[in-house]
Amino acid sequence: MDRWTWLGFGACVTALAGYLVGSFVGQDRRVFLPGPTTHGHHQIEMSCNACHSPMKGVTSAVCLECHGAELAEADDSHPASKFRDPRHAELLRHIDVTACVTCHVEHREERTGSMGVTVPSDYCVRCHDDIAEERPNHAGYGFETCQNAGCHNFHDNRALNEDFLVQHLDEPGLLPERRRPRVPRPTVAAATEPVPDGRTEGLDAAELARVVGAWSGSTHATGGVNCSGCHDAAGRGTWVARPDHEACAGCHRTAVDGFLAGHHGMRLAAGLSPMRPAMSRLPMQADAHERDLTCTSCHDPHREVPHRAATDACLGCHADPHSLAYEGSKHAAAWRREVLGEAAPGTGVSCATCHLPVVRDDLARGTEHNQNANLRPNEKMVRSVCQSCHGLEFALQALADPELIRSNFQGLPTVTIEGLRLVREKRSTPREAPNHEE
Repeated sequence: MDRWTWLGFGACVTALAGYLVGSFVGQDRRVFLPGPTTHGHHQIEMSCNACHSPMKGVTSAVCLECHGAELAEADDSHPASKFRDPRHAELLRHIDVTACVTCHVEHREERTGSMGVTVPSDYCVRCHDDIAEERPNHAGYGFETCQNAGCHNFHDNRALNEDFLVQHLDEPGLLPERRRPRVPRPTVAAATEPVPDGRTEGLDAAELARVVGAWSGSTHATGGVNCSGCHDAAGRGTWVARPDHEACAGCHRTAVDGFLAGHHGMRLAAGLSPMRPAMSRLPMQADAHERDLTCTSCHDPHREVPHRAATDACLGCHADPHSLAYEGSKHAAAWRREVLGEAAPGTGVSCATCHLPVVRDDLARGTEHNQNANLRPNEKMVRSVCQSCHGLEFALQALADPELIRSNFQGLPTVTIEGLRLVREKRSTPREAPNHEE
């Protein structure tokens, strides 16, 4: 090659190296991705070290930093500790279920199924090939039906275990008494100094009057939180025009932790820019695409409007069939009656009722702000939400009916849950009397 060819080649290499280095040190690292990221992780795909450890790849310890608490709460049906028994050594040669990446591998779109599972759907056969002998009523079922027949999940079976099903098997579709938990509001002294001296430089007087007027009737005001409580949350005497989620965390740590764990806030938790609807893989309202998702996206800190965070904020972004069908649903009608004071508190069903529920087993924790906590698998909703109003069988059938979900539950379930049928048959079959003969 002549001199000019070498110079051109060198210039191309230099430009490419500059591009790669610039991409790596910047936030857009898509050029380094070996393939598409799953629905659960694509929001943080630009933060490689959120999952990858230098020289170690993706370890289970890193996975558990985000998912460990969830698995512990679910009483994981297949924890790694179960397979450390030497008797399972032979099984681990076929499928090492002690490692998360055995079943969940990112960037493998061509073989990724629901829940980010990348092993064949009949993987249960490796350990349960004798299940038909142990349980005769399982004969004839293929191993690919273990999860899609509404019977089993690998990790979370809180709403599907046999004892729980038997306990609630004969409940009516609609319970006679609603049992939706509510968080009691504390009674505290009102704030007396809304705007401390020297903190309002540059603020428009009319806008300040409007904001203070709205604030005076808010929960913050009656809770003793004045302007500096948020705009100078660190107490350094510096006015912050737009407080971030860490300012909210001073009083709402549990809520903020939940927000950061879900799809709405996980980018912030990874040190990235806020999530925007345009980044979502779900249909979103066009005029919401460039909104930054922060605490104030749903909550107006200066004025409490109950239905804003519960429904309006959700529908202002989400445009999938399930969300668009909400306004015409029976749930929405019940919610409107509650908001208008025509029905008792706790009888309405907003978006937040189901997707950001009050934590039933610990009211002190208040509202669950991780909107993904009860979505995948959706049977998670049964204990925390559905059983507030509906019987177990009705709830499971509704959650297993894709068309019913799309219509926001307009109508009755058309899906039969095989697991419920098996439990009902087993319960009705008389047990053989024990043989006490010598």
